[in-house]
Amino acid sequence: MNMLRGPDVIRSATLPMQTPSLPHFGENNRLKLFSGSANVDLAREVARYLGLDLGPMVRKRFADGELYIQIQESIRGCDVYLIQPTCQPVNDHLMELLIMIDACRRASARQITAVIPYYGYARADRKTAGRESITAKLVANLMTKAGASRVLAIDLHSAQIQGYFDIPCDHVYGTPVLIDYIASKQLEDLVVVSPDVGGVARARAFAKKLNDAPLAIIDKRRQAHNVAEVMNVVGDVYGKTAVLVDDMIDTAGTICEGARLLKQEGARQVYACATHPVFSPPAIERLSAGLFEEVIVTNTIPMTAARQFEQLTVLSMANLLGEAIWRIHEESSVSSMFR
Repeated sequence: MNMLRGPDVIRSATLPMQTPSLPHFGENNRLKLFSGSANVDLAREVARYLGLDLGPMVRKRFADGELYIQIQESIRGCDVYLIQPTCQPVNDHLMELLIMIDACRRASARQITAVIPYYGYARADRKTAGRESITAKLVANLMTKAGASRVLAIDLHSAQIQGYFDIPCDHVYGTPVLIDYIASKQLEDLVVVSPDVGGVARARAFAKKLNDAPLAIIDKRRQAHNVAEVMNVVGDVYGKTAVLVDDMIDTAGTICEGARLLKQEGARQVYACATHPVFSPPAIERLSAGLFEEVIVTNTIPMTAARQFEQLTVLSMANLLGEAIWRIHEESSVSSMFR
């Protein structure tokens, strides 16, 4: 597979699945695809995979910032798929998705699927202290009340979020795209590393798909308040090529600390893999500081030129999303994509 690196590079990865020919997709006029403003490029790629055009829609703002949306074609009795990650600015994109759902419901769509490549507000998924909000559940309730029939999401921050929806939730994984790329590099002495204890299940599944590669875990412990964290590596990384695996990279603090520790423990090279490139400041500066041979992410969140750097490789999730949408529309198995 011919993958390129560096700024402004986004390529589709080969999926381990058989897909119908494009004309077969386009023959069904009951499948309608619309995009919010959050990631139009990804939506266009998905539409191209399905052999469809994105549906026409008017989107504008009033002087006070209120959003107005109108669907510009009949969707009565249709299966509508709305592609909108709730990435930065999170509140604007979430509200836009809710208004799109409401507009489709009032236009008598048969089924409305919210396709959310990146599900915002997912980190508050349980109560860890008194008087906290569980925003992952709140957002699920908002989408259900707005009129969504089902949700399609990629790599939720925790699997339990699927249970927060009172409507069907299809959870697909970005790992096949990442694994396909890592495997194509034929890295020697590979070890998969979880940057924290909470990501062990994800890293273990990743390692299993890479010919049962060995697994290592970074254990962080704070002995007391205002005392620096003690970090240890559980597993052998000396002289190996370490691949740090996480669901998202936000400020990159955790993953960069992990990379430094792996280098101290004798790792020869360190790669970073994550599905969602949130990249809040100062993530770009940290990731481009020379700790990593390569930072591999997907385009669930749009990557503007200002957010790119030399070590960055962006893989496209369009084929995976398009296949999942088609299988949902045809009422066939989505989970079989990952077997």
